[in-house]
Amino acid sequence: MNKTQPIGIFDSGVGGLTVVHCLWKRFPQEQVIYFGDTAHLPYGSRRPEEIIAFGTEIVSFLLQFAVKAVVAACNTSSSLSLPYLRERFPVPIIGMIGPGVRAAARVTRNKRVGVIATKATVESGAYEKAFQECAPDIRVYSQPCPLFVPLIENGCIEEKETYQVARTYLRPLREAGIDTLVFGCTHYPFLAPVIRQILGDGVRLVDPAQEAVKELADMLKLKEGKAPAGEGPRHLFFASGPVTSFYMVGSRLLGGFPYSVEHISLDGRVEDHCRRLSLGRPQVGG
Repeated sequence: MNKTQPIGIFDSGVGGLTVVHCLWKRFPQEQVIYFGDTAHLPYGSRRPEEIIAFGTEIVSFLLQFAVKAVVAACNTSSSLSLPYLRERFPVPIIGMIGPGVRAAARVTRNKRVGVIATKATVESGAYEKAFQECAPDIRVYSQPCPLFVPLIENGCIEEKETYQVARTYLRPLREAGIDTLVFGCTHYPFLAPVIRQILGDGVRLVDPAQEAVKELADMLKLKEGKAPAGEGPRHLFFASGPVTSFYMVGSRLLGGFPYSVEHISLDGRVEDHCRRLSLGRPQVGG
């Protein structure tokens, strides 16, 4: 691992900017190569073979920049494609499921943990499996929130409609008596103020983005791969589809988004992967 190599981060859209934000707060000297798959957003309603194919093409693209590590800043991709990607590619790939689960297990008091995520992540059972392996005494309550990602990507953070949707999604978790809630999608921290108002201060919110960056920090330390201090790195942002949300949401999160976003299409190669995966049906999970 070369210390000056960049770090690759990918997501279905702008949600992974929460990981970028955490990374820059801890390691401002690290160069980021970011890919937002906005052409295929949202991932939550996609078939597993599609999500694996998207991840395969995106990681292949990021490796063209000789990245020293990749963060799959997408819980849906982490839940369905991480084992496949780790087996296929030599670069370290950090997901979102494990870091979030371990953090929630540390902070819960009553052993009742809620998880809000996309439909695909919930149906994968990845969080339940991870909690069973990490802390089997914890009861997990998973809630799909399919409208959250479109609302966030369109900049609808604190609108009345967003509060109404959030109350509907969070009601079963409140009734279950959870004391800890895991953001099972990197988009969801954008809605933290809304969720905090609905659930109250008694429920701890766990952001896997922060935990994934801690895991990345441990890996960089172990491999002596931390970038040296110096001139500001040149960050690169790419999107497979519309880029408007990058500037709108990025400015809100990062206090400005002074970066260009280049459009890159992956569609042709993704279709080939989908056909192969549909035939092979590789085992996916956790």
